[in-house]
Amino acid sequence: MKRPGYLWAAHYAAVEKKDVRIHTDDSSVPAGTRYLLLFGAEEADMFGDPVPSALHAELPAESRRMLAMRIGERVNIMTEAGRVEGPEARDYEGGMALAPCIQLGSYNCPWQHEEEMLAWYAQVRMPAMATTPGGGIRIRKLASVVGWAKHGILYEFVSLEARNQYFIAHQDRPDMKPWLDWVGKWLIHAPGSSSLARRIWPAVSN
Repeated sequence: MKRPGYLWAAHYAAVEKKDVRIHTDDSSVPAGTRYLLLFGAEEADMFGDPVPSALHAELPAESRRMLAMRIGERVNIMTEAGRVEGPEARDYEGGMALAPCIQLGSYNCPWQHEEEMLAWYAQVRMPAMATTPGGGIRIRKLASVVGWAKHGILYEFVSLEARNQYFIAHQDRPDMKPWLDWVGKWLIHAPGSSSLARRIWPAVSN
């Protein structure tokens, strides 16, 4: 976090989420799903000098040993392509640092359908964050510069309970229902995506 341009970091533990997604069958894509470690910076190029692999190689031996214990780790470097604030953003004291609860989807879409996907997010899914009841802080649309997934969507909530309430109302919106089958047909998710997770560091104050 002492590197120029780095803004925040957050570590999350995944929570089981029973929903149906089409996931990639590409065995070369690492399949880890239990923890998420995210860093924010002023721009994506901050993670290009040095790149993550070079940064890890410079770490002390003990830190490298800990990293080597990971199983199925998957890396993406993404840039924020869009953002909509939710009802709870006004009272959120964390600024742009990630919230106590997140849901992160990482996926690909056939290029022939990317314009439809853009329309759906820009016209329906993103604006819904501002008007759907629940504990929504913000939603960020992400575009990848490194990693298997080309696209990402990051929801932020004040709590897991608030997230659950939000998505009940979210999925019942009349403007949302026509798109649900389309999403299930065309979006190919990374293993475990979308990931629902609670923040374990920095600790969440009660």
